[in-house]
Amino acid sequence: MSASKTSSQAPEFSKVRAALWPVHQHELKKFLPMCFIMFFILFNYSILRNTKDALVITAPGSGPEILSALKFYVVMPMAVLFVVMYTKLANIFAREVLFVGFISIFIAFFLAFSFVIYPNLESYHPSIDLVDQVNAAYPRLQAIIPVWGVWTYSLFYMMSELWGSVMLSLLFWQYANEIIRTEEAKRFYALFGLIANVALLVAGELNERLSDIKNSLPEGVDPWGMSLKYLTSAVAVAGIAAIILYLYLNHVVLKDPRYAPVESGKKTKKSKPKLSVGESFKYIFTNPYIGLIALLVIGYGISINLIEVVWKYNIKVVYPDSNDYNAFMGKFTKLTGLTTIILIMFTKGIVRKFGWFWGAIVTPMITITTGGLFFTFIFAGEIFDSWLMGLGYSASFAAMWIGATQNFLTKGTKYSNFDPTKEMAYIPLDPELKSKGKAAVDVIGGRLGKAGGSAVQQILFFGLGTKEIMVVAPYLAGIVAVVVAAWAFAVKVLSKQYNAKIEEAHAS
Repeated sequence: MSASKTSSQAPEFSKVRAALWPVHQHELKKFLPMCFIMFFILFNYSILRNTKDALVITAPGSGPEILSALKFYVVMPMAVLFVVMYTKLANIFAREVLFVGFISIFIAFFLAFSFVIYPNLESYHPSIDLVDQVNAAYPRLQAIIPVWGVWTYSLFYMMSELWGSVMLSLLFWQYANEIIRTEEAKRFYALFGLIANVALLVAGELNERLSDIKNSLPEGVDPWGMSLKYLTSAVAVAGIAAIILYLYLNHVVLKDPRYAPVESGKKTKKSKPKLSVGESFKYIFTNPYIGLIALLVIGYGISINLIEVVWKYNIKVVYPDSNDYNAFMGKFTKLTGLTTIILIMFTKGIVRKFGWFWGAIVTPMITITTGGLFFTFIFAGEIFDSWLMGLGYSASFAAMWIGATQNFLTKGTKYSNFDPTKEMAYIPLDPELKSKGKAAVDVIGGRLGKAGGSAVQQILFFGLGTKEIMVVAPYLAGIVAVVVAAWAFAVKVLSKQYNAKIEEAHAS
C-alpha cells in the first residue's frame, strides 16, 4: 500500500492530537530523523552565533561597530561566491555529496581555528600598535580596520554566518522540500521547529557552562581559549551526528517506497536540462515569485540587523570580557529556545486554520512592535535613570535585557512562523527553480538582508564621521520602520500568488 493511500485512509486526528502531534505512526521513520538533523544543525548554529559575536566584539581594538563591516565587506561577497560555486557543484555532484562535503569543511575549519590558530594568534594578527597607527592615519575607516586587525576572528565570523545560510536555510530545507509532500509539510514543518528548538535550550546551557569556567581553571590557562576548544568540539560532534542521520534517511528510509517523494513513484516528464551559472541567475531574478520570497528574507535581515547592533553595544558595555559575554548569550539562547517552543505550541496551527498570509505576517508585526519599544527606551532612557539606580541597575543593563526580550520574541516568531511559511512557498515550484532559486534567495538574499543593514550603518558612519553606535541609532530606528512596512507588503502580494499556485497544482 502506498504512503499516499495510507495517509488518506488514516483516521482524522482528534482536536487535541491535531494541535499537539499531527503525525501518523507510520510517518515517524521519516519524521524523526528530519527533526534531529535540524536539531543538530540548529544546535551548531546557536553555538556559533554566540561564539562569533563574543570573539569579534570583545577583541582588543574592536567593538559592535565591526559587525556591519564584517557583514558588508566579508560575509556578503563570500555568500555570492558560494552561490556561484554551489550552482556549479549542484550540476556535478549529487545532493548527498554536497551535504556531507560542506558539513565536513565546516567541522575541519572550526576545529583548526580553536586548536591551531587561536593558540598562535601572535603569529597571525598584526600588533595592536600597528592597528592603532592605521586607525590614526585613516580615521574615517575606523569601523573597517578592526576587520583586518583581527582577521582570523573575521574568518571565524564569516564561516559561522555561512553555516546558518548554507546548512540550515539552504541544504536542510532544500532536502526537506524534496522529500516531504505538501500535505505532510503543513503538519511537519512547525513540529520540526518545535523539536529542533530544544537545541537552543541545550546549546544555551552548554554555551553558558563552557564559557563560565574562569574560576575552575589552573592559573596560566587561557579560559577563553579553553572554552573555544570545548565549544568547537561540541560543534564537530553535532555535525557528525547530522551526517549519520542524513545517510540513514537516504540509504534506509527513502529506499522504502512508502517514504520516497511522490514523484519517484510516477512516470515523470523529461527533466529540464541543468542550467549554467549565468542562466540560473537570469532564471531566478526574472521570476517575480522568487523575488517576493527574497524581499521577505531581506526585510527580516535588515530589520533585525539594525536593531541587534544597538542591542549588542549595550551587552558589551555590561560584559566586556569574552567569557562573560558568551555566558550571557548562552542565557539569551535558552530564552530564545523556550520562547520559540511556546510560540510554536500556540501558533503552529495558524496556517492550517487561517491560511498562509496570517502565518507569514506574524514576524513583521512582532518586529515592528518590539523594536519600537526597544528604541523608545534607548532614546528616552534618562526618564528611568533614577528609578534604575535605586534598584541597583544601570541604563545599559536595562537596555540589554529589553533588547534581549525584543530579540528572542522576534527570533521566536521567525523560527515558529517565518521559516515554515517561507519554506512552504517553495513547494509548488518546479525542481530547477526550487533548488537554484532557493540557493540564491537563502544565501544571497539572506546575506543581502544583513549586508543591506550593514551598508546603512557604514554610510552613516562615513557620513557622520563617527563609529559610535548610539550616534547613528536614531537613523536606524526610522529605517527599520520603512523596511518592515515593505516586508509586510511583500507578504500580502506573495500570499495571493502562493494560494494561486497551490490551487493550480491541486487542479492539475
